[in-house]
Amino acid sequence: MISTLHDLLFQSAARVPDKTCIVQGSRSWTFAELCVEVRQLAGQLIQAGLNPGDRVAIHLDKSIQEVTSILAVSMAGGVFVNVNAMLKGRQVRHILTDSGAKVLIAPYARLKSLGTEVDGIATLRTIIATGSKGSFREDAFADLSILDISQAAAGGSRQTPVRRIDRDLAAIIYTSGSTGLPKGVVLSHRNLVAGAESIASYLSITSEDRILSILPFSFDYGLNQLTTILLTGATLVLKTHLSAGDTLKTLENERITGLGGIPTLWSQLLQADWTGVTLPHLRYITNSGGRFAEQHVREYRQRVAHTKIFLMYGLTEAFRSTYLDPDQVDIRPSSIGKAIPNAEILVVNDEGRECAPGEVGELVHRGAHVAHGYWNEPALTAERFRRNPLQSASLPHDEWAVFSGDLVKRDEEGFLYYVGRKDHMIKTSGFRVSPTEVEEYFYNTGLVQDAVAFSVPDPVLGERIKVTLSFRPDVTLGGEELLSMVARQMPSFMVPKEILVLPSLPKTSSGKIDRPLVCSGAA
Repeated sequence: MISTLHDLLFQSAARVPDKTCIVQGSRSWTFAELCVEVRQLAGQLIQAGLNPGDRVAIHLDKSIQEVTSILAVSMAGGVFVNVNAMLKGRQVRHILTDSGAKVLIAPYARLKSLGTEVDGIATLRTIIATGSKGSFREDAFADLSILDISQAAAGGSRQTPVRRIDRDLAAIIYTSGSTGLPKGVVLSHRNLVAGAESIASYLSITSEDRILSILPFSFDYGLNQLTTILLTGATLVLKTHLSAGDTLKTLENERITGLGGIPTLWSQLLQADWTGVTLPHLRYITNSGGRFAEQHVREYRQRVAHTKIFLMYGLTEAFRSTYLDPDQVDIRPSSIGKAIPNAEILVVNDEGRECAPGEVGELVHRGAHVAHGYWNEPALTAERFRRNPLQSASLPHDEWAVFSGDLVKRDEEGFLYYVGRKDHMIKTSGFRVSPTEVEEYFYNTGLVQDAVAFSVPDPVLGERIKVTLSFRPDVTLGGEELLSMVARQMPSFMVPKEILVLPSLPKTSSGKIDRPLVCSGAA
């Protein structure tokens, strides 16, 4: 029986031990070989004092070591916290502090760049370092135990898993909320296993599939690509920072059958040179993280007519929620489809009643994929995670529905269509970005009087970030100079593409910034 994340690995290793599981560059690992490395690192974690439920932050580039770390934390009974490799000091420190991470797994080079951001985190006890040590100085982290990942004992290959059940916590995925710094979405082993089973089902993934992994594992869908290959015995090919041309070559050379991407990727690929490219092995492509432009859908239907296109919608709080059957793509290319297997999708109005066809309401997801709430955020959890609004109040309930904050409508045949957000969240290049967090970077310079970050439609990014601001009196800096200064502190996906400086920003009668007026461009 598969109850936990690491069960996915061990069952496939027992069934197809010599089957290739992970490919990275010129190297590959079978399921049996991956098991050995996972057991060794799990042993090192346990020897370092990891207890069941302790959080382990993983701040690695996509690699076999990141895969091994995720599974080893699960096997050792811990909760893994993937920290996106693009995040920088302030955000990394917030995630380490907020999650209460006891262990950090990171490269020596990244530890050097983090510097004092790691100092003074009350819960952090141990760092497991990877890569070349170089000029790294352990005395810079005098209060922490520094272990090298290569020291994971060979005897650890006999390590047995710490006893856990499907309802135990397995992961915290940090995603931007509508305000402030990233919020941690809490996932159980059941969430991860159910997500793998559901998506592997409707994508018909088998052990013959070879999936190209471009999305980071800190993304829910990037992580789900890993869990589905562990479930099915398929192969995952790890790649990062590919150009569009290199992606096409990789699809050909690695005989990729499945590719998941975000709108930016699909737009960039269309700009590449497709001369002689046919991709005969590419069985399906999937889109998430934003709307797949209808024109792009039509172009892919022409270029790879044999490839099935799955248009999908999801939210980190429930992995995937809906998908459009490929047979419907030409008929209704703007639809996000219907519920994935083992999920129910409701469209409800502000009174909690189900909407009629054509009526706009909030998308509500119930089922095995719904997360356990937000870490350290009881008020926000109570706001977003509630009982099924259509369930009788007289009946007991043991699971929650998640209220997505997304507005959708349903047609007469039950197909769903995305309308927009209830809040001001920005979705760019597949990332959810909080306007408040972007604004905070500008305010922290001490040069800005008022700032508003918001989204502008973009055919490539889905949405691009624009900031309108006013400087404090006597500041002589220009807008582009300020943007260059702030950009050095921000992840690249969060850097605004436009900046507009005004003498002052308009205010409401209560003295607050008139955000709607600023965002409309009429300020």
